[in-house]
Amino acid sequence: MKPSLNISDQLFEGIQYHETGLHCGEYDHCTFKGCIFSQVDLSYSIFTSCRFENCDLSNAKINGTAFRQVVFKECKMLGLRFDLCNTFLLSFAFDHCLLNFSSFYLLKIKNTQFRSCTLQEVDFSECDLTKSSFAESDLSGAIFDQTILEQADFATAYHFNIIPENNKILKAKFSKQNIEGLLSHYKIIIE
Repeated sequence: MKPSLNISDQLFEGIQYHETGLHCGEYDHCTFKGCIFSQVDLSYSIFTSCRFENCDLSNAKINGTAFRQVVFKECKMLGLRFDLCNTFLLSFAFDHCLLNFSSFYLLKIKNTQFRSCTLQEVDFSECDLTKSSFAESDLSGAIFDQTILEQADFATAYHFNIIPENNKILKAKFSKQNIEGLLSHYKIIIE
C-alpha cells in the first residue's frame, strides 16, 4: 500500500484519531501533540523527522509503518508491535514513555535512546541494541534473549534481568548498584 498524502511541517494538536482515523500518508517534520491514536490503524504510513508529544498510541496497528528519525516524548505506547514496522531507515528515540508489553523482536535499532521509560514485559529478543541507552528506565520483566547489547548503557537502568551467556554484552555499561540484574539467575546472594 502506498501512502496517499504528503504532509510537511504541520502541527497536529489534541486530535482524537481513535474517532476519525489518520489518513495513510507521508508525514515529514510534523509534530503531534496530545493526540490519541489508541487502536488506530497507522499501517504503511511514513513518519520522517516527526515528534509525538503526550500522545496515546496504545495498541495502534503499525504494520509496515516507517518511523525514520522519530522522537516520542511522554507518550503512552502499550502493546506496540515495532517488530512489524518497515525496517528501512528505522530510527527513533523515546523520552519518558510508557512502552509496556511492546515488541522489538529481531529489529536492528542501534543507538536507540530510551530515557526514563517504563519498558515492563517488553520483548527485545534477537534485537540489535548496540550502543543503545536505557537511562533511568524500568525494565521489569523485559526479555533479552540472543540480544546484541554491546556497548549499551544500563548504568542507571533498573529491574532488568539479563543472562550474560544468552546475550552479547561486550563493553556494555552497568553500575555497582544494578549489577544484580546480571547475576539474579545464578540464585546467589548479593549483599
